[in-house]
Amino acid sequence: MTAVSQSPLARAPRGPAPRTGRPRGRSLVWIAEHAALVALGVLTVAPIVFVILTSLMSSNQALTASIVPRPFDFSNYARVFTELPLTQWFGNSSMYAVLATAFMLISSVPAAYALAQIKFRGANLIFTVIIVAMLLPPQVTAVPVYVMWSHLHLTGTLWPLILPNLLGDAFSIFLLRQFFMTIPKEYGDAARMDGCSEWGVLWRVVVPMARPGIASAAIFMFFHSWNDYYGPLLYASENQAAWPVAYGLATFRGQHGTDWSMTMAMTVVVMVPVVIIFFFAQKAFVEGIALTGVKG
Repeated sequence: MTAVSQSPLARAPRGPAPRTGRPRGRSLVWIAEHAALVALGVLTVAPIVFVILTSLMSSNQALTASIVPRPFDFSNYARVFTELPLTQWFGNSSMYAVLATAFMLISSVPAAYALAQIKFRGANLIFTVIIVAMLLPPQVTAVPVYVMWSHLHLTGTLWPLILPNLLGDAFSIFLLRQFFMTIPKEYGDAARMDGCSEWGVLWRVVVPMARPGIASAAIFMFFHSWNDYYGPLLYASENQAAWPVAYGLATFRGQHGTDWSMTMAMTVVVMVPVVIIFFFAQKAFVEGIALTGVKG
């Protein structure tokens, strides 16, 4: 009786079953990466938690070995509104940030569109000048610019910080130009064939497609204006009625150096508007930063 021949797969020896679990080396790498992220998260959140906890302490308990307030004292938040012109400072900061952001968008969006979507002689030279303006420290031009605004009798106000945005902001133009370059030029060509002018192409085609990038530039400008200390120190320090919250907070800390609980309470109050704005605008902000610079 002839033996039945076996196939090569039947004769091949069977090895051990494949392991379905994660290799030990990859597990250690995963643990190390997440441990590092947790440590960085703790380092980032710890100062904010410290500020909030200190704002809820009494003046005798602040900056002592005690970490948790005993008891929780919420009167510091009421004191910053009753003992300081905080409402006026908030109004000044709001005017500064909103007008500076609006003026920046009015001037920088068309400039960035021209550099990104329109071919003309000298475009590269103009873009190089914008890069140089970004790298120029503001202290270099502080004296001549201050003299100019003093001749216009605008020192002692925030207008020397607001009006220059009508001429464009170098960083915003750079950021918007990089985003506009990611938009295919075929959309603009199609709109021109339909009879749109350059302004029509900008406002009807490019701006709706570039909302994340425009939102990112606006958020950057708003945060910069809200947290600006050097500009108000230079132009508005002589007039307390024109102080924004950033400069008012620094001055308050100097006047009340020992009352750290009240200082931290004011710090929390100043941070709240920025946190709320970023919370609602974070999607557009992150999307705009992720898409900016894809095409150079």
